[in-house]
Amino acid sequence: MKKAIKNSKKQQQAARKRVVLFLIPVIIFLLIAIYYDTNNEKQEVKQTLVPSEFIPIYEAAEREFGVPAYLLAAHHRVETIFSTMDPMLSPAGAEGPMQFMPCTFVGWSHPSCGGLGLGDIPEEDKVNPAIIQKYGGYGVDANGDGKADPWDIEDAIFSAANFLSKYGAAEGKLRDAVYAYNHSEKYVEDVLYFANMYKEELTVNVQNIQ
Repeated sequence: MKKAIKNSKKQQQAARKRVVLFLIPVIIFLLIAIYYDTNNEKQEVKQTLVPSEFIPIYEAAEREFGVPAYLLAAHHRVETIFSTMDPMLSPAGAEGPMQFMPCTFVGWSHPSCGGLGLGDIPEEDKVNPAIIQKYGGYGVDANGDGKADPWDIEDAIFSAANFLSKYGAAEGKLRDAVYAYNHSEKYVEDVLYFANMYKEELTVNVQNIQ
């Protein structure tokens, strides 16, 4: 009887050892899987960050207008996914990397402007800084080539900064400024979501999102 009990204990111990030996590689496999999954998540986050070629433009626009670079990056991301949409022309007629309606870019006091802001503005007038100044538009000649072009990346970002600064973004009223850019609560939430994501990367002068 004692011998049988002893043998039974040995069998139980052997069984436990087999279970442990089986579990060790399983645990190692799970740890490796978790490690790679975490790394993949980090890589996905990195892929959502701002393309480096645009960062100097956002920062230059911030220095000029006081609008946070991360907010400009967020607008660019939401409007045209960093200029990767093709074409960068909306069905309503918004143009370029930052999707300006012609009347917003040239000025709503232009005699052809009304409605949604498409207007009937001659192409040469759309990029003429003097015409834009005359009609109170937001278009900016950022690169000094004599044109304020909504299709030019520098001009477009500086023009967006000009617009946003007029609606309080330079004073930290980001929500109000974003809403003025596009009267949609979903748009506002999308832009502020990306602004928060890019804030650490692109902060020149940190301002709180309000």
